Amino acid sequence: MEKTFHITTFGCQMNEHDSEILAGLLDEMGYRAVPDREEAQVVILNTCSVRENADKRFFGTLGQLKRRKTADPDFVVCVCGCMMQQQHIIDTLKTKYPWVDLVFGTHNIHRFPALLENVIRQKDREIEIWQDGGEIVEGMPARRLHRCKALVNIMYGCNNFCTYCIVPYTRGRERSRRPEDIVKEIRELTADGVREVMLLGQNVNSYRGEPEDGGVCSFADLILRIAEIDGLERIRFMTSHPKDLSDELIRVFADCDKLCKNIHLPVQSGSSEIMKRMNRHYDREQYLEIIRKLREAVPEITISTDIIVGFPGETEEQFEETLSLVEEVRYDSAFTFLYSPRVGTPAAELPEQIPEEVKHRRFNRLVELVDSISAEKNSAYKGRVERVLAEGTSKRNPGALSGRTDGFKLVNFKGENDLIGQFVDVEITEGKTFSLEGRIVQ
Repeated sequence: MEKTFHITTFGCQMNEHDSEILAGLLDEMGYRAVPDREEAQVVILNTCSVRENADKRFFGTLGQLKRRKTADPDFVVCVCGCMMQQQHIIDTLKTKYPWVDLVFGTHNIHRFPALLENVIRQKDREIEIWQDGGEIVEGMPARRLHRCKALVNIMYGCNNFCTYCIVPYTRGRERSRRPEDIVKEIRELTADGVREVMLLGQNVNSYRGEPEDGGVCSFADLILRIAEIDGLERIRFMTSHPKDLSDELIRVFADCDKLCKNIHLPVQSGSSEIMKRMNRHYDREQYLEIIRKLREAVPEITISTDIIVGFPGETEEQFEETLSLVEEVRYDSAFTFLYSPRVGTPAAELPEQIPEEVKHRRFNRLVELVDSISAEKNSAYKGRVERVLAEGTSKRNPGALSGRTDGFKLVNFKGENDLIGQFVDVEITEGKTFSLEGRIVQ
């Protein structure tokens, strides 16, 4: 059997990093990555369970693999990720997709090499799902998507149990890595050419590491430890829960030059009543006070958010509160979503589910407002010179490079490939809704 593989990733940056680890494990097993699923002898689908759309895309992709599996019994199909932590999904795979070879979840990625070898050797299906994470496994390899920036998990799981969210059930309870292990990983990445790290967690603000010398390391403390690493130039993080965003962290934003002046702070709704039903643990005024503190401490900070439209029971007046909050905060960007019922979550059982046509009408109004504000804010960058980390070739223009500003603005500009991985000064020539255009300043 030719030892080639392809990984398709659905969902968030946590999943992206899990896929990097799976690729690293396969590298160590002697497998070679190929760009096309059709060329791979081992295909892995790393799933997301946050929204129904991701479920549909997964099952659609999985269905496309059946003909290949029928024609080639040695072709290995693996599925993993958050969807696999749900029993009804496992039941569906057992009954409707018996040709899938390997099924595993979010808590036992380190077991993947042994599971894959069992499948190939025994020519039989393996299903192994762990219900909790146990001890954090350190030192797993990763095939990084970028040479100049890296995703780094600092914690796993979530304890918040927002009523619409499946993540606490699929990722488990919160577990924080030891600060020494995180710093060691980032030192090694920096020595290998990484200049920017994105610290990942379902709720990084609730990070509580236990240092070797005792005590507790807060998230703000962790950032200051990481900032001491020579050669590392930028620190980012995702995602923050507003209820845990401390004044200590806001001070670090103001004082730590390496911490990028950008934050993703999901609000989900502009209505205090809807926030309460979502179990978000803050109200509209408390959220706006956090925004005020951030902008007072760091006037240039860029802010993005998540917003859900059509949560059960949402009235027109409550939706208007969301629009007015967006007008007041004026986010640089926002990820907007139609409410999607998730099996096993309290919100899925609530009465007053909103009709799809109402959701879509509200969604379109929200997107129009969000995009108009984004375009207006981006147009104000014209003529400014921004320091940009050149990350790679532009997805929309292979003849150009793209990268991010400190404030996480995407910039496209002409440049040679040898600039990838370097910081360049770029004069902004145009601000678009979702990106900036610019030219390198010599």
